[in-house]
Amino acid sequence: MTRINTNVSSLVAQNRLQSSNNDLQESLTRLSTGLRINTGSDDPAGLLASEALRGEITGLTKSISNTQRASQIISTADSALGQVSNLLNDVRGLVVEAANSGALSNEEIAANQLQIDSSLEAINRIAQTTTFQGRKLLDGSQDFVSTASGVGSISDISIDQANLGKTGQIDVEVVISSAAEQAEVTASDSGFSTAAQASTTAANTFGTASQAIGGETIDIIGQGLKDIVIVDDKFASNTGEAAFDAETGTLTITGNFTGDALNTGPPAEVAADVDAQDVQTAIAALDGFTASGATAAGTPAAATAATVTADQTGLTVTATAEGAEYNNVTVQFASGAATAADYDSEQKILTVTLEEGAEISAADLETLINGATVDGEAPAEAAFEASALADSEFNGSTAIESASTGNTGGEVLNADLVFQLSGSGGAETFNFGAGTSKDQIAAAVNLVSDSTGVTADATTGLSFSSSDYGSAALVDIDVISEGDGGTFKGNLDNTRSIGNDIVATVNGVEANGSGNGLSINTSSLDLNLTVDDGSSTNFSFSITGGGATFQLGPDVTSTQQASLGIGSVSTGQLGGASGRLYELGSGQSKSLTNDVEGAAKVIDEVIGKVVGLRGRLGSFQSTTLESNLVSLNETKANLQEAESSIRDADFAQESANLTRAQILVQSGTNVLSLANQNPRNVLSLLG
Repeated sequence: MTRINTNVSSLVAQNRLQSSNNDLQESLTRLSTGLRINTGSDDPAGLLASEALRGEITGLTKSISNTQRASQIISTADSALGQVSNLLNDVRGLVVEAANSGALSNEEIAANQLQIDSSLEAINRIAQTTTFQGRKLLDGSQDFVSTASGVGSISDISIDQANLGKTGQIDVEVVISSAAEQAEVTASDSGFSTAAQASTTAANTFGTASQAIGGETIDIIGQGLKDIVIVDDKFASNTGEAAFDAETGTLTITGNFTGDALNTGPPAEVAADVDAQDVQTAIAALDGFTASGATAAGTPAAATAATVTADQTGLTVTATAEGAEYNNVTVQFASGAATAADYDSEQKILTVTLEEGAEISAADLETLINGATVDGEAPAEAAFEASALADSEFNGSTAIESASTGNTGGEVLNADLVFQLSGSGGAETFNFGAGTSKDQIAAAVNLVSDSTGVTADATTGLSFSSSDYGSAALVDIDVISEGDGGTFKGNLDNTRSIGNDIVATVNGVEANGSGNGLSINTSSLDLNLTVDDGSSTNFSFSITGGGATFQLGPDVTSTQQASLGIGSVSTGQLGGASGRLYELGSGQSKSLTNDVEGAAKVIDEVIGKVVGLRGRLGSFQSTTLESNLVSLNETKANLQEAESSIRDADFAQESANLTRAQILVQSGTNVLSLANQNPRNVLSLLG
């Protein structure tokens, strides 16, 4: 067609050239920016996907930075805790050295105390100066805040991690279904002799005799009386005279008797003109003697031989309570300014003091002993009851001989016994003879309880209990030998016992029990707590804040955060059931001069606490932070690859597209030039 008003070929060539220019421009833009999507029109769906991925990548990048920062904080805290551990180990060495008091002088022990004081100051300084970008790490400000201190049955608690969520609080409910128990082995009372009221009889040297004098029979009771001698002295007064030889126990009655006088006695018969009342008066005038029976002067008459019974029962003292408590009690008599009776319960000595030179009747002596004080104090009930020889008169200058209750209270071994006692702390072998009481066995076991981990109690039978609670507690009794008639081994309820751990749930989740301690580790809560020994009381408390919170994921949600509790390592906070670290300082209750054994227990607990904290921080760093860092880096790499595949330009393809667009532009330009020349050809028709 030969039209000139509308050059269709030119229009077509222009459109194609415009399209080629657009393609060229697009290729140039992609090659210059490296991106396939530069505007929303390039790929709307791809743009949305790539922008979402870019947001995630940005969050991951910050999460990686946060995780690295958290790891640096933990490393800083661990480094400081390492120094605290070194100081604590030094303190422990000083405590152990100071226990060697037999070889160390007081000055050396004082020097050790000074070193301990310096170490405690250094620990406090570390607790206050360990910081990261101005934030203190070991002063307790990074620990969780809870109401657990208001629960009386909690003896120790450590909240390691807690996810407080949107509410900012976790309520913790602990339900104990079974309390921790000690290992226990019991020998029943049948394993010992039967309990009785311990008793002793003081040997009474108040010999008794009857002697016919002056027609009447005189009953004589005298201190140490063993023999009577009648001496006829024609020069003596008919009133009669009496003298006593304490060494031989001989009472000599001298008078002007009628009939034969014998120089040894008692005589077969005595006829006398001496008045019986006078002789009775003479005898009664002797210290420690009483005489009765004479009423008036009489006609001398034949008298039967006087029989003297020496060492008759004079005073019996009996404990009011049954059992071995009053075994081997010594009853001793003394002369003093006033009558008194007191029982020394520690030394097990009942001292009866009689006023020197004064006489006390049997009834009054009984009353005195029955009201004896105990350690200087009047007891609620009488500890002893006494009975004395009737009609006896006791004198402070001629007191009764001492006596002992022996094992009359019972509750003692019936035969020799050897056994080995084993516990969680070690084993000891014990050797007891027949007659050893339950209390004595218990005392011997308790004396070495620190090396065996077993204590004994003689309240009911003889019980051996582990010092510790739980499945690690052990009591094992191996009876090596027991003499004939022994009943100890046959009355043991068992020979080996193991304790039981506490059984409890925390917020409905069964906790791990170990002795009196329980622990739980869930996604929202990680804690360890210890209750009082054998406690079965349920309780609850709340965690209301605190802790060091680390953002470890790209989204700000509680599930992508970790809260870690870092407790204070100051000497006032470090410690456990045995006490606090500050108590090892000079002048404190567990200093080297006051309680070196207590100091050893405290330092061991504190070392365990610090080591546990370091282990927990190290575990958090290695398992949580480092694994999270690896995961974040891998996720970021994958997202970057995905985002790159959507948004980045393929240079190979775009280079080909550029070449194609360039050729098309050049070709289109030439074609457009030819198309614009076509109307000129019409002029040839007019020539």
